Amino acid sequence: MVEQLEHRGTFTRSQEDYLKALYLLGGDQRPVPTRELAQRLGISSPSVSEMVTRLSAQGLVEHDRYRGQQLTREGRKAALELVRHHRLLEMFLVRVLGYRWDEVHDEAERLEHVISERMEQRIFELLGRPELDPHGHVIPTLGGKVRSVSHRALSDCHPGEKLVVAGVSDDDAGKLRELERRGLLPGTRIAVTAGSEFEGPIEVRIKGRRESVPLGLARAIFVTEAR
Repeated sequence: MVEQLEHRGTFTRSQEDYLKALYLLGGDQRPVPTRELAQRLGISSPSVSEMVTRLSAQGLVEHDRYRGQQLTREGRKAALELVRHHRLLEMFLVRVLGYRWDEVHDEAERLEHVISERMEQRIFELLGRPELDPHGHVIPTLGGKVRSVSHRALSDCHPGEKLVVAGVSDDDAGKLRELERRGLLPGTRIAVTAGSEFEGPIEVRIKGRRESVPLGLARAIFVTEAR
């Protein structure tokens, strides 16, 4: 039987937000500086330090005053439960309720804290047990496993490369709308025809047409090699 995550109701919403933010910043692999975590959460560094002290006392975070904070095994489990909820909710909102992919992030942020494990499982089954959310991000399993992926930002690619859009950053709704307008959706095959020079755009070919992708957008697109 799959080991189910059992943290629901154990933490406050604020604590869950800290743990998820730390995970999304790579805090399960490396210490995340306090300033970086504060910027992600949109709050002051002293407030972050105060909360991290509490999470550390609960055994969820390891804190080093010089290097930053990193999730413990238990902290990672709690963060992944929330990430799973969020990404399943985004897929549910798009597929079932007809939301656009640029509308779902804020709705999922609110709902991820309150849905029950029973509802989560019903959503998962209804959607056909999806592995990815609408933006191409991996949905953690019920047991807290995350499929390994190897992506590069389009901004790091070179002329001549043939690629597939694997996922996009969902932090900016405006960028998502622009990516959709340009046809740069997960699963789209592209070819790089010219790299960025002096912070200029990257030129790509999409379905026989040329597209000039601003560097800010290219950094929000994650690709794999086409096969």
